[in-house]
Amino acid sequence: MSSTVMQETNLHFRVKDALGAALVAGLVGLPMLGLTTRDGSNGLEVQTRWALLAAFIAIAFAGRIVMQLLLQRFSLFSKHRSRARPAPQVAGNGSLVWAGAGCVAFAVLLPALFAGNRYVVDTATTVLIYVMLGWGLNVVVGLAGLLDLGYVAFYAVGAYTYGLLSTHFGFGFWQCLPIAGGLAAAFGMLLGYPTLRLRGDYLAIVTLGFGEIIRLILVNWGDVTGGPNGISSIPKPTFFGLPMQASGDGPTFATVFGLDYSPGQRVVFLYYLILALALLTNLLVSRLRRLPVGRAWEAVREDEIACKAMGINVTNIKLSAFATGAMLAGFAGVFFAARQGFISPESFTFSESATILAIVVLGGMGSQLGVVLAAALLVILPELGRDFSEYRMLLFGVAMVFIMVVRPGGLISHRRATVSAPGVEAKP
Repeated sequence: MSSTVMQETNLHFRVKDALGAALVAGLVGLPMLGLTTRDGSNGLEVQTRWALLAAFIAIAFAGRIVMQLLLQRFSLFSKHRSRARPAPQVAGNGSLVWAGAGCVAFAVLLPALFAGNRYVVDTATTVLIYVMLGWGLNVVVGLAGLLDLGYVAFYAVGAYTYGLLSTHFGFGFWQCLPIAGGLAAAFGMLLGYPTLRLRGDYLAIVTLGFGEIIRLILVNWGDVTGGPNGISSIPKPTFFGLPMQASGDGPTFATVFGLDYSPGQRVVFLYYLILALALLTNLLVSRLRRLPVGRAWEAVREDEIACKAMGINVTNIKLSAFATGAMLAGFAGVFFAARQGFISPESFTFSESATILAIVVLGGMGSQLGVVLAAALLVILPELGRDFSEYRMLLFGVAMVFIMVVRPGGLISHRRATVSAPGVEAKP
């Protein structure tokens, strides 16, 4: 086939693909950009903005063509570089280690770097909550290969365990932390056992149903959970029994250390608390990956039938993955309840599960550092888009689509295998 014919074929394909993108943009943009409402003399009136919608469709058409050209050039450049130099060894992976150390150092110094800026510290605390949840779900999805769409249920179990025990029985944060983790792990095994023979889409549907069951129980069991009104006046965590408040019946953090009380002390304390929990979570997951159970998770993910043939108890391996991931979600739920001081079923909807799963997929399945980057991206991007008002979530969605097109395997798509045969390179 001549080069002229190939160029015409490529041009036809690109135009057809761009027209499809423009059609989708038109369907999505019609209710968001093409139509708007305003107050009129007879009440609320619908106003059309066809020029703005046409401009959006044109930008989508042109942007799709430009993106195809850039991707083609990038692909050719990558192929040229791969032919010019030998493939790097994945086993070293030193750059990721240094990047992780840099992230930890930045996280430790962040309150000092942004002293007096409560908004930054609060946002970073939210990021760390999602990092902890992402690492927990990464055990189930990234390492064991079990698609879980109801992960927020274990998050809710941890939060409500602390909320109920603290308000009704006077339990403290540190007392409830292991209790909530154990109870969430029990619920994880309760979910895992009936789904042992399910895979793929069927497993996803069952886990989604489990998450909805938990949410409906929280809504309708009003005598225990408070129903839609939730649980309020949840106590804050203390620093070894010293509350973060101006004054109290006993000594406080400020009086013991001779400091002037400031509300920012509680914000910084909560930040370092979730940072410590997140680092312990990372240490736990990293160590488990090197133990036989972690290697078994990866083996089940790759080939379950081969694992059974080798004598691995697949039932126990799957249950351990569900229990470990659920336990970490329970820990995160306890911190969430303590930080907010109020919980309700509205905080544990399917959208939260979808966000946590998006963090794992966007960061790279099984990648610890990738989860950190994805969590920061998914939390910070909507915050940066607040200035764009009604276009905020539209811009957020466009950014997510662009990232997944450019990096379909995740932000950090290649990771080091836990165990590899001598002389065999680890594959991305």
